[in-house]
Amino acid sequence: MENSCSRRKFLKAAAAGSAALALSATSYSRVIGANDRISIGIIGCGGRGLGVHMPGVHKHAKSQNIEITAVCDPWRLRREAAAAKVKEWYGRDARQFSSYRDLLALKDVDAVMIASCDHQHTTHLEAAANAGKDAYCEKPLAMRLDRLKTACGAVKKAGTVVQIGTQLRSFPSFTGCRELYKTGILGTVGRIEQCRNGERPYWYSYVKDIKEKDVDFKEFLMDRPMRRFDPVLYSGWYGYREFSDGSVPGLGSHFIDLVHYITGAKFPTSCVCLGGTFTWKDEHKFTCPDHVQALWIYPEGFMVSYSTNFGNGSGNSFKMFGDAGVLDMVNWTAPILTAEGANSRKKGPIRGKNPVKDVPRPDHFLDWLQCLRTRKTPNASIDAGYQHAVACIMAMRSYDTGRRMIYDSEKREIRER
Repeated sequence: MENSCSRRKFLKAAAAGSAALALSATSYSRVIGANDRISIGIIGCGGRGLGVHMPGVHKHAKSQNIEITAVCDPWRLRREAAAAKVKEWYGRDARQFSSYRDLLALKDVDAVMIASCDHQHTTHLEAAANAGKDAYCEKPLAMRLDRLKTACGAVKKAGTVVQIGTQLRSFPSFTGCRELYKTGILGTVGRIEQCRNGERPYWYSYVKDIKEKDVDFKEFLMDRPMRRFDPVLYSGWYGYREFSDGSVPGLGSHFIDLVHYITGAKFPTSCVCLGGTFTWKDEHKFTCPDHVQALWIYPEGFMVSYSTNFGNGSGNSFKMFGDAGVLDMVNWTAPILTAEGANSRKKGPIRGKNPVKDVPRPDHFLDWLQCLRTRKTPNASIDAGYQHAVACIMAMRSYDTGRRMIYDSEKREIRER
């Protein structure tokens, strides 16, 4: 009898161990040795890919033993510029492609950096996961909820390491704000707001005279309807709703992600959003609003407001309002805690203006590179990306319909009310 019980315990333990091994097999199979060079491919060689992603990882090339080996972009001039930079840095020619499919087919590429257009993010991320490639993916993560769920599901199934490009959460200053918030020093927080304004919409600065012969236009359009090549539409895609939803996901995704990061909140329960084009009406006929305001209600008991005025650059703000004081984060690298506007009936501990203490942490690119080896979860995980995307999609659905949107976190559904 004793031997039988011991045998059952052994078999049970063995089964549990086998299950654990099975669950972690995908992740552990991707572990890269400390001395193995990580090969990285770039998908999207525009302002973010060539101007930010590539130098962002290259500065850690020696310490993290990485190399950019392949580049991909529908515009020939951009991918050639990226390839030239690779040659300058590493002394070897980068493989160049107009389609992400060809880059992802390379067996020796370990990870990709996705800096493509907004309407392409989920397609590229899902394909990277299905190819077993780790990824760094720009925000906003998605424009549609169904594509968001599909891409995130592919990442979870593949067990790949994914960092989302909401890099502000890796600022020591905002991590300091997060630790400060946890202390409860602000009292009851009822409102969090950001006003991010400018003289004109940012998409105007991207408009260029591009030759049709230099562009794989079909690759750019992806699942969008085919039409005649338009250099303004191609270069200024940020301003067209078919390819981008404008400033709420384009700029506001950083803000919403920081709200989640600092407060620990995950999903809003409801959202309303209004806006339109009131200032910049011209021959380009951009369809993204130059003025917009979104309001979200969170189950934690506060309201979150984001607004953009692209007709006047004044009035920028980023504040958390508690009944014991204000956390002013308009200066991203030097936030301030004050007792401004505090409830006079409460005598809180805040006195004067107090700089928030930084909490050192790796920069966003270094954090991702380190996680490629350790297989740990990056600071802006796929779950964090899912959360900011849900909030932004709610806002744009409300903008389009004029109705309040409700999010059901259990069913993972957005519906009108």
